[in-house]
Amino acid sequence: MSIPNIWNHRKVADTSAKACEICFKPSTSVLITPENKDFFYVCPSHLKDRGFCTPIIDHEAIAAKKKKEMDDEVERVKKEYEEKQRKKQQKESKKGEETEKPKDKEEKDSKDAEKKDESKPNDKDKVEDKTPPKPEEEEPRVFALQRTFYQQRLDRKRQAEMAKRNRERLSNPNFFPSVPKDRP
Repeated sequence: MSIPNIWNHRKVADTSAKACEICFKPSTSVLITPENKDFFYVCPSHLKDRGFCTPIIDHEAIAAKKKKEMDDEVERVKKEYEEKQRKKQQKESKKGEETEKPKDKEEKDSKDAEKKDESKPNDKDKVEDKTPPKPEEEEPRVFALQRTFYQQRLDRKRQAEMAKRNRERLSNPNFFPSVPKDRP
C-alpha cells in the first residue's frame, strides 16, 4: 500500500492542537492525504521550509483567478467611466439651462450648492465602497514532502500496519501451536 505524496494543508481548532511531528510544539496545522489515509500535525513555519516540503502550484487555477480579477477590475472601471460621463452630461445640461434662464440663476446656484454639499460625502462613500479589498497573499494549500520525510511517513505507516497485524494474530488462539495429543 503506497500513499501518494500529495498533502493538503488544513487548520483545526485551537483546542484540538497537538504536537508537531518535527519539533513537538503544539500546532493547529495538519497535513492530510486526499484520501484521508494519513495525516500529521506540523507547524506553519515548517511548511515554508523548502527542505521539508514544496508547494504544488496549480497554474490553471491561478490563471483563472487572475483572469477573473482582471474581468472584475475592467467591469468596475467601465462603471466608473460611465458614471463620470453621466455626471458630465448632467453638468453640461445644467449649464445649458442656466444660460437660457438667467433670472432663476441665483435660485439654482443656491440649490446646486446645497446638492453639492450633500453629495460630496456620499460620492466619497460610493468610491470607497466600490474599491474591492486587496486579497491577502494566499498560502499554498497542497504540498509534496521531500523524499526523506515522505519515506519516514511510509515507514511509520508500515510499522503501524505490522503492529496491528501482530496484535490481531496474538489475539487469535489458532496462532499458537496446540499441545500434542499423540504419545511420543
